[in-house]
Amino acid sequence: MDYYKDRNDLTQRIAAGSPAASAQAAATKAAPKKTNILRRLLSPHELATLLLLLHAPMAAFAKPEIPTLQEAGLVETVATDAGESHIRLTPEGNAILRGLGVK
Repeated sequence: MDYYKDRNDLTQRIAAGSPAASAQAAATKAAPKKTNILRRLLSPHELATLLLLLHAPMAAFAKPEIPTLQEAGLVETVATDAGESHIRLTPEGNAILRGLGVK
């Protein structure tokens, strides 16, 4: 029996009933955490739109990049009291800008 091999084998730990195995089993049964991973690089126009939104919300669909950024979860539509809709950054959009060192 190889100690190092068995230590890293999850099936061996579950069979043994170790505390690490019970914690691993609990983690796999928990509801999956929603992750929004950016699947592609942003274009320069999309980055520029995020920078514009950093300073002020803009009218919905004012720029052609808005629908793509909405699909990526980086911007959201907000209705105003006047019935107009504006676009603003989501926390994920803010995280992108912080990652670039802008915020």
